[in-house]
Amino acid sequence: MQATASLRSLLRSALALLPDRLAAWLHSRMGQATLALGGLSLAMVALLGAAYVVLVPHVAQTSLPVLRVVLGGLLAVLLALGWGLALVLVQEHQSRRAAMREVQTHVTSLRAEVDAHQSTLEQLRQAKESAEAASLAKSRYLISVSHEIRSPLNSIYGYAQLMERGHDIAPLEAAKIIRRSSEHLTNLVEGLLDISHVESGVLRLSKDTVRLKSFLDQLAKMFRPQAQSKGLVFNYETSGHLPDFVGTDQKRLRQILINLLSNAIKFTKAGHVTFRVAYRAQLVTFTIADSGIGIPPKDLDKLFAPFERGSHPEAQRQKGIGLGLAISQALVHILGGDLSVESEEGEGTTFTVKLMLGPVAAPIQDLRSPQAITGFAGPSRSVLLIDDDPDQLGLLRGLLEPLGFTIMTANDGDKGLALARQHKPELVLLDVTMPGLSGWEVARRLRDLHGADIRIVMVSGDAHEIHTGSAGFVAHDQFLIKPVDLDALIDVVGNQLELQWQGATAEEEAPVSPNTTRLPAAALPFLSDIENDVRIGHVRGIERSIRALEQAVPETKPLATSLLGCLDRFDLSGLATQVRAATQDLQV
Repeated sequence: MQATASLRSLLRSALALLPDRLAAWLHSRMGQATLALGGLSLAMVALLGAAYVVLVPHVAQTSLPVLRVVLGGLLAVLLALGWGLALVLVQEHQSRRAAMREVQTHVTSLRAEVDAHQSTLEQLRQAKESAEAASLAKSRYLISVSHEIRSPLNSIYGYAQLMERGHDIAPLEAAKIIRRSSEHLTNLVEGLLDISHVESGVLRLSKDTVRLKSFLDQLAKMFRPQAQSKGLVFNYETSGHLPDFVGTDQKRLRQILINLLSNAIKFTKAGHVTFRVAYRAQLVTFTIADSGIGIPPKDLDKLFAPFERGSHPEAQRQKGIGLGLAISQALVHILGGDLSVESEEGEGTTFTVKLMLGPVAAPIQDLRSPQAITGFAGPSRSVLLIDDDPDQLGLLRGLLEPLGFTIMTANDGDKGLALARQHKPELVLLDVTMPGLSGWEVARRLRDLHGADIRIVMVSGDAHEIHTGSAGFVAHDQFLIKPVDLDALIDVVGNQLELQWQGATAEEEAPVSPNTTRLPAAALPFLSDIENDVRIGHVRGIERSIRALEQAVPETKPLATSLLGCLDRFDLSGLATQVRAATQDLQV
């Protein structure tokens, strides 16, 4: 076998040295047949020559010519037979090689097809798993969103019916519950819009001048009572020289820190929550550390994924749809920073936010805006309201008219344009989706009509329209999404018309600490009623039971005030914790 392989290698080398035409001819059927015949002819000539040499001594001289003729004829016959045999052998050899090549081609093709089928099957399997995972996530999301929406919606619906039926309900208390529930729904919708804007890459940031120390102090004051209501120690620490003012998006920075701080308190049953701020070389580091339940290692990789709640039972019991951390991470990245987490299950979690916040000069006018606004300095200002919803028109008129504005209303674009031509309002609050002319078309015509002398604010529930209007559409000055916070609307009106508000500046309320003295035994039945109402989520019943406790047992006033504060924040978990702690103290 080795000799044959060596011979083949030698022949290939020899053929490689030949000219291309000769090499091609030698590889053809004629060339190979000629070579075979040549080899066979040499063999036959040698054989017949040997026979002639052997027969010559035994044949007479006169018979030698005959012998030569016979041997020559035999050689010719053998050459003819050899030529045919060579052609047959070459044909068979080439046919066999062609068949082998074809078989090899088929085998290669089949292997490629099998590999392609396996690849397709693997892709289908992965697609199936992804679709099943997406379907499960969607189902979990819909169930969670449905629950989150129905609870506050039930409070709004229920109180509205009671007030409509004339029940003996304090209007102020009913308004507080309706407002709390509406804020909860608004926050839920805002979270969904935020994650949608982040994923589509169209979230916009503002450049605000933020008084950093005051901003951080407000956050600490906001969360210290919540932590104390659960019996937690809340630590607020700063290191390094904090600049007086920094430039950043105040709303988004507050949103990030509120998400992280509220989670720290929510998932900590005992121990502490620490809010630490360090500043050095324009780099601010926010650290939120707790001694809570921690995060299992298997959940760390998917911690910042939307709609993920984690596998820990305590995390599954908490309210929410799992968007807070996803939005926080996205906002930190958009602000050019980094969000990291370290956690040990059962020991606690530490979130670290690093952002570049350079100091900026103090604003020319840094005055506290009045919180109890009664009007504005200067003459009356005219405002045109255009909305096809009469309830929205009534709400805006009821807000602005008592402050001294001259209000005009229109329920469609054509009437609004007619009023604008006749009276030339200074500010227009304009809906987007209306019968007839759309808000965008009305805004364009208003801008053509009055130019920069008129200020136009779009007020719409179509959140996606904000991008339609801003992409090359500059007729409007600002866009507000319904439901609109009335304080935010007042701020926008003041900024657009450059108003100086008048009214009393409200002082910050001191945080209310829960009662630390031992309660009378008479409070126990009321605490039991509150706990039962919390268990079933009966918001109105919770408030009624707290009021009854405060009235029947005056010594519980500090505790009742703290419980009402939890209810006002919709913190039923913190409220339940306080009630259980007070109950245990009474039973000891």
